[in-house]
Amino acid sequence: MDSRPDLNLLVTFEALLAERNVSRAATRLGLSQPAVSAQLARLRDVFGDRLFVPAHRGMAPTTRALELQEPLRAALDEVRGVVVGGRRFDPARAALTVKIAASDYVQFAVLAPFAVALRRRAPGIRIAALPLDGRVVGKQAELGDIDLAVMTRATAPTALRHRALLDESYVCVARHRHPLVHGRLDLKTFLMLDHVVVSPRGGGFWGPTDEALAALGHRRRVVLSVSSFLVAREIVARSDLAALLPERIALGLGRSLQVLKPPIAVEGFSQSMIWHERTHQHAGHRWIRDALANWL
Repeated sequence: MDSRPDLNLLVTFEALLAERNVSRAATRLGLSQPAVSAQLARLRDVFGDRLFVPAHRGMAPTTRALELQEPLRAALDEVRGVVVGGRRFDPARAALTVKIAASDYVQFAVLAPFAVALRRRAPGIRIAALPLDGRVVGKQAELGDIDLAVMTRATAPTALRHRALLDESYVCVARHRHPLVHGRLDLKTFLMLDHVVVSPRGGGFWGPTDEALAALGHRRRVVLSVSSFLVAREIVARSDLAALLPERIALGLGRSLQVLKPPIAVEGFSQSMIWHERTHQHAGHRWIRDALANWL
């Protein structure tokens, strides 16, 4: 028996590893379910292994299939890179989906307006904005579950490539007609306010602002902790609470909030693009990274 599988078989194997369901793999490949089942039978002959066994709502890969997953992905990425790299990338004609993991702040302030602007230059390129989990982002990038992440460089896996994207600063926000805040904010008033803080992993009541205050011998009143800048924004707009938010979110709020300079120096943060070696040479992904960096 021929032990040299053709490229179509390997593409089917990749789809089965991703979907772990024959019907979904067939849909992904644009083939019939019997055709994919027949190709799976051929793959089992070639590799001398069942590759997939029945599981709840689909199939589970065998140990051998999991061993083959990364070499298979690398080989197919290499082939795709040769094909794509051999011709000029035309964003106006390209059909590409780019999966980007990012925080709610980045999705709101950066990715959403970028995707809208992208429609004019590259109508066939789609952006899939996914939640960011720094604990698994390296594995997600390796497996192809994400193509790009936007995050703090210091928290990114060292094995991934990176490129600086933006620097962000904090501003203080309070609702219009706040009884204590009238267009400017001094330290005395700041300390009189009730504050909502953002704790990305939840439950935290202490952050960089509190560190800066403590260094001056002060402490603010933090009465609420939430996990999202966007939630904090809505709470401030509907209450007498105040918050420190990234400037890019605050400046996009129109007339709903007062945007004020904090009365103390609060260190901002930087965000970088992070990606795996498998997409580094891909012409489409290179173009997206350049377009995002140049758009800001």
